[in-house]
Amino acid sequence: MTGQRISKPDDLFLSTGESRKFDPNFKGPIHNRGCTDILCCILFILALLGYFTVGIIAWSQGDPRKVIYPTDSRGQFCGQAGTPLEKKPLLFYFNILKCASPLVLLEFQCPTTQLCVESCPNRHLTLIKAKVGNKDDQEYYKKYCKEDVDFTGLSPPQILKDGLCPAMLMPSKAFTRRCLPALATLKGGVVVVGNETTFDDGNSGTVNASDVLESNIAVEARQVAMRIFEDYTHSWHWILLGLVIAMVISLIFIVLLRFLAGIMVWIMIILVILVIGYGIFHCYMEFASLKGEPGADVTIRDLGLQTDFSVYLQIRQTWLAFMIILAIVEFIIILLLIFLRKRILIAIALIKEASRAVGHVMSSLFYPLLTFALLAVVIAYWAITAVFLSTSNEQVYKVFNTSNCSFSRQTCNPKTFNSSNASLACPDAECLFAFYGGETLYHKYLILFQFYNVFLFFWCANFVTALGQVTLSGAFASYYWAFKKPEDIPAYPIFASLGRALRYHTGSLAFGSLILSLVQVIRVLLEYLDHKLKGAQNKFAKFLLSCLKCCFWCLEKCIKFLNRNAYIMIAIYGKNFCTAARDAFFLLMRNIIRVAVLDKVTDFLLFLGKLLIVGIVGIFSFFFFSGRIKAVEQAAPSLNYYWVPILTVVVGSYLIAHGFFSVYAMCVDTLFLCFCEDLERNDGSSERPYFMSPELHDILSKSKPILAERGSIYCISTYLPWYFGLT
Repeated sequence: MTGQRISKPDDLFLSTGESRKFDPNFKGPIHNRGCTDILCCILFILALLGYFTVGIIAWSQGDPRKVIYPTDSRGQFCGQAGTPLEKKPLLFYFNILKCASPLVLLEFQCPTTQLCVESCPNRHLTLIKAKVGNKDDQEYYKKYCKEDVDFTGLSPPQILKDGLCPAMLMPSKAFTRRCLPALATLKGGVVVVGNETTFDDGNSGTVNASDVLESNIAVEARQVAMRIFEDYTHSWHWILLGLVIAMVISLIFIVLLRFLAGIMVWIMIILVILVIGYGIFHCYMEFASLKGEPGADVTIRDLGLQTDFSVYLQIRQTWLAFMIILAIVEFIIILLLIFLRKRILIAIALIKEASRAVGHVMSSLFYPLLTFALLAVVIAYWAITAVFLSTSNEQVYKVFNTSNCSFSRQTCNPKTFNSSNASLACPDAECLFAFYGGETLYHKYLILFQFYNVFLFFWCANFVTALGQVTLSGAFASYYWAFKKPEDIPAYPIFASLGRALRYHTGSLAFGSLILSLVQVIRVLLEYLDHKLKGAQNKFAKFLLSCLKCCFWCLEKCIKFLNRNAYIMIAIYGKNFCTAARDAFFLLMRNIIRVAVLDKVTDFLLFLGKLLIVGIVGIFSFFFFSGRIKAVEQAAPSLNYYWVPILTVVVGSYLIAHGFFSVYAMCVDTLFLCFCEDLERNDGSSERPYFMSPELHDILSKSKPILAERGSIYCISTYLPWYFGLT
């Protein structure tokens, strides 16, 4: 079949539906329409009411202070304003060595007494030395004991038996509001605490600094998230400024694209190549500057997992990896530009036609702001509800002891513990705060509330996206089907399209969003299972899980494709979701050659625009947050991980750029479907004239011969998966 021309779309598929018939009364989006998918609309409203109910319950039960402030052994918050502990913001551990226990990872609490203090100890001192020492030593030691301790009247054994004071103090430093040993590593890998490798533990024994390191790792393993949270609290306003800059750049780029489409596309292509090229150059300079530096030749494998990620930037292998990755990306982009050069010219012409449509519907450029606002509300509601749900547990106290005891790790009440059987059976036991939980009906079903919160987040976010797609496609369809442009374009097309979508098609949008959300939630569950099975040895289970993840990823891509085109048909004809999806699919299959040539090439050009904006904002944010811009070095916040705000700005910039460029992407898709409808309804004669402009007819007529020469089988096997995003 190679070289045979494709004259009919029916050569590709046995059945692709019936072509549209000429209708002299059809003038674009139908105004006389009715409500569609009413049951889905009712279901969506009920789900929202349930979502609000879950939020109200969570807000009444939750306490976000549990995330912000560390908690002592009595469940009190350290440093909270308006409490007796307001001036004691730091958490001190009586025996930090017990934090190396697996209980830290299971219950997120060290099995040792924890106390709120004003400052961390800065020197090594044992209880016995403090007792026999001068008054200053005794007063200093008392700051790290429980309140109202008779320090001079009780003997050290009695104090330790009752758990009133720690057996020793060691040099510590405040880290995420917790006092952790001031560890350091000398040359040769020798671990020291306060310049000492061993020290007295206060119980006639010695402790190695390396043992303290193990407990530190266990504590830090659960505190990386706390450091990231702390970085966000210090840099959120700069992150917000970076996102605003990304929004301004995106808006300027889109406006320039409206007036200088061809020039801007070529400028965009050249700048993307230059930005990635600069990234390669910068990585090489960093790689070369580390040559000969002590420790720079250590490999990432030898370094292992470090909680301080900035360490990785001090070794040459990291910059070499970055340089190789950017070089591969640069090579792929240049290769695609070479092989797609003829189709890029056609795609640029189509973007020019889309620019004319955007020029007549200028309000479409600002519609993404409404989408951003609605998505911000959805994300904020989900995040706040998730925080309140996760902090709505009650304080749970458990019995902690050093000797064998039948009551060990059982729940207890600190108010009645001294008179309970557990206290009598285990004299050395204490009733300490363990974690937040509960045994009420609400706490038993708390995991279901969390799942419902995640599911409704996906559903609402997809609904907002669908609403934007229907609104934009309805406005651009009004432009296309206006025979005399701009005279026949209705007034306020964006507002009219938005009104039709909300009034008649809320159910259809909810239906399409629900299908997509179900697949996305299943993907989240598969990722969770994959995370749980990482240490498993069952290779068949891993293989099966990988196959499922791949299948649902493909399914999500296909559903997004169907939904997007179904929403265009809903905006034009006002049909229900299933009918619109079927009509859109068959219409595209009848024009598969043009779909393959234009759609993905246009998407590729728009993706380069997003990449350019992300690259510009990302480079400036890197130099700012890493303190490499001398003019604003003092303004940069002091952070644990400066990659946290950089990564946030980069991801946020991509989402913002995607929102603005989605206007052009939606315009191109809508014009394409309308063009296909126009070809089937009309023939260009005076009785049945085309609604398309002569320029658009010439653009899309060029696309068919390009693929027709390749043969129908090759076209289907190669370009249809490419369109769906499966290759």
